[in-house]
Amino acid sequence: MNAKYEYMRGVVLDWAGTMVDHGSRAPAFVFQEIFRGRGVEISVAQAREPMGMAKLDHIATIAAMPAVAEAWLAKYGQPCGDADIQAMYADFLPLQLKTLDQHCDLIEGVADAVDELRSRGLKIGSSTGYTRQLMEVVSAAATPQGYTPDCVLCAEDAPRGRPAPFLLYEAAMRLDIYPMTSIVKVDDTAVGIQAGRNAGCWTVGITRTGNCVGLSRDQFETLPEKERIEKCEAAASTLTAAGAHEVIESVADLPAVVNRFEQKLADGQRPD
Repeated sequence: MNAKYEYMRGVVLDWAGTMVDHGSRAPAFVFQEIFRGRGVEISVAQAREPMGMAKLDHIATIAAMPAVAEAWLAKYGQPCGDADIQAMYADFLPLQLKTLDQHCDLIEGVADAVDELRSRGLKIGSSTGYTRQLMEVVSAAATPQGYTPDCVLCAEDAPRGRPAPFLLYEAAMRLDIYPMTSIVKVDDTAVGIQAGRNAGCWTVGITRTGNCVGLSRDQFETLPEKERIEKCEAAASTLTAAGAHEVIESVADLPAVVNRFEQKLADGQRPD
């Protein structure tokens, strides 16, 4: 067993695109469907842009995009209002629940990485923009695949979701760890990285398996090498711009990054 960490205390991991569902494909499809059901087409890029937010906020953010707002106004003669957003959210939950079990496969190598971090004394938390009802499906599927975090926090567990830091504060309390500088937030979305920075944590962005690339493992591996590199580099740029201290392709690569953060803390450095 590796030597235990002296300064690092815990890691808080996102779910879709970070630990399960390579490419974070499950929610993107559903957001497109609920707008299409109202006669307003949105692109995959529009569906993905707010990814990481609580799902009600995600829908509201899409509806406020200029191109989407214009299409809605042309269709209905009035702006998309709160009642429309609530109605789409009501449609989102059962549709996401219906398709979610098809997107619960654990990403290759992530369970081993978590086991290694646990062996060095870290507590493992998780947070998500999914509701508790949705996470019951995902958590139940993840456990037999070798991944069960010490806490699972959902959209209902804080007054506001990402990029607000509240879910991370709640995770710190439930895991009984402090200071926030001893926690690493790992996420594949810009708002997830922003939440980590707002909470005072170290932050790690995930590229290849996450929302910014948005492809299943098979889809990604069929691309020419040059295109694979370009997509990961573009994702890295987005996550770095959001404030990620480090960016990696997959959680499978996380232990080496946490080692570096441990050394920085030992040298008196803190996440700025």
